[in-house]
Amino acid sequence: MTDSVTADIPVEAGKVPRHVAIIMDGNNRWAKARRLNGVAGHKAGVNSVRSVVETCAREGVDVLTLFAFSSENWRRPEDEVSALMRLFLFALEREVKKLHRNNIRLRIIGDRSAFSSLLQEHMARAEELTRDNTLMTLVIAANYGGHWDITQATRKVAARVAAGELAPSDITDDTIQQYLSIGDLPMPDLMIRTAGEQRISNFLLWHLAYTEFYFSDVFWPDFRSEEMRKALEAYARRKRRFGQTDDQVDQRLAAQQ
Repeated sequence: MTDSVTADIPVEAGKVPRHVAIIMDGNNRWAKARRLNGVAGHKAGVNSVRSVVETCAREGVDVLTLFAFSSENWRRPEDEVSALMRLFLFALEREVKKLHRNNIRLRIIGDRSAFSSLLQEHMARAEELTRDNTLMTLVIAANYGGHWDITQATRKVAARVAAGELAPSDITDDTIQQYLSIGDLPMPDLMIRTAGEQRISNFLLWHLAYTEFYFSDVFWPDFRSEEMRKALEAYARRKRRFGQTDDQVDQRLAAQQ
């Protein structure tokens, strides 16, 4: 693992976050305000994805995780879900080549079993094509839920206990984390949600324990490079305490200079 949940976490206030997670909200409301159908909002949102990926890569972000489709999104109208699946397939066919040319690795997390075999095949191809890229890791959460992630991780730990490979007393938070979908990546430093909503909606529940939150009133299709930079600038002004006092943080920052 890159970071330990229980380990001494370095204070990096004033720097670019290593890992940014985003809940891309407001596509439907953006479309409704323009008297368009919801699918038009999702298509417009793809342009924001491009812009934000480019900005984060340029600014030195190591990992960008985007909440593209939650496990609860299956409850949406059938025609909208079908259109989202077609859009996802289109993006895998077209956008992944651009990611590869720009040295960006793609990872897709979530329960893939609900997707068509064709979509699952394209997911695997996209990950294989980009797996050795090093500039930035782009994580797409699709049919993902934080409850699902923790559940599947604990099942794997329980299987090890049942097999006699692990004693219950040996289980720590780090044991569980290593079986989470992105347990090998740095914990998110910054979580952004667009469209004025202020909740995490079952997104990365384990991982957001010490994450800084940034809420934007801008609908996702309008959240482009300038808005992304505003979020990064706001993060740079934060002082991350991790349970410590201001004096302790100041001392640690001074020691790092």
